[in-house]
Amino acid sequence: MTALAARGLAARALAARALAARALAARALAARALAAALFASGLLAALPARAGEIAVIVKTVNSTFWQNVQKGAETAMKGVQGHSLTFQGPAAESAIADQVNMVENAVNRRVAGIVLAPSDPDALVPAVKKAWEARIPVVILDSGLAKSAEPYYQAFLATDNRKAGELAARALIARTGPEGKIAVMSYVAGTGSEVGRVGGFTDYVKAHSKLQIVGPYYSQSQMATALNQTADVLAAHPDLKGLFGANEPTAIGMGRAVKQAGRADRIAAVGFDGNQDLQDFVKDGTLAAIVVQGSFRMGELGVATVAKVLAKQKVDKFIDTGVVLVTKENIGTDEAKNVLY
Repeated sequence: MTALAARGLAARALAARALAARALAARALAARALAAALFASGLLAALPARAGEIAVIVKTVNSTFWQNVQKGAETAMKGVQGHSLTFQGPAAESAIADQVNMVENAVNRRVAGIVLAPSDPDALVPAVKKAWEARIPVVILDSGLAKSAEPYYQAFLATDNRKAGELAARALIARTGPEGKIAVMSYVAGTGSEVGRVGGFTDYVKAHSKLQIVGPYYSQSQMATALNQTADVLAAHPDLKGLFGANEPTAIGMGRAVKQAGRADRIAAVGFDGNQDLQDFVKDGTLAAIVVQGSFRMGELGVATVAKVLAKQKVDKFIDTGVVLVTKENIGTDEAKNVLY
């Protein structure tokens, strides 16, 4: 073969390779465009599910409420094939930036699905949107996100916090009567569950009694902070007739303050959630009642729901996980035992 023929052959081979590369790039571009179109049109459900990690990310790991959610999640995984479970949360509910990072990290490592209990209704929206853009299904637990986030998650499982707050208000009014002064000991201002729960409580009190409300005071879900705040409220208001502690650590701190002040026989106190400390307060009369969420059921249904989404099954957008009012009279019943932890 002459040098000229050899150069011609090499040139044709190079041109063929370039043409093949352009064709491959065009096919890849078309595939991406098709995937985007399927995603935008809601037809992505036709694509096969991706096996892998289901990441459960809660408000904090340092709470028996969320630890009970973990037990429910682990129980649900026994019926889920082809996926593994991870469970994490910040050291405190107020560590919102840490939780945002956890969600973003889960998206970056391409988990199969996310179950999230957001600590802030707005701060978590961009991270949940990233999951949606990455085609990772998200199920929200306990506290809602801003309305703008509704397209980005598949289901919201929670206590109807407004109704739960109203239930707590009815229980307190039944014990204080319709007149006097009560205090609201809350946790993290602006959290979706806090807005509904405390809002439902205060609105019911205002509509159905003449009780004066002191507060709310925000413990940042720190028991010691709630204890000190409640002690200060009791000292500043010796005529106080009632207290509402709006979540687990806040209610525990509130109960301890009431007990230390020796005023359990003069103040009606209603707490929220149902760990052993709060059960003991109900049994000894420190608390008149506790409104208890189905935390185990929340974790169990959260994982089961995201597994259904991954299996291309239809799920409801909102699922109410329910509450039970627990008092000294019914604490030993099956209904109470099913939610206490």
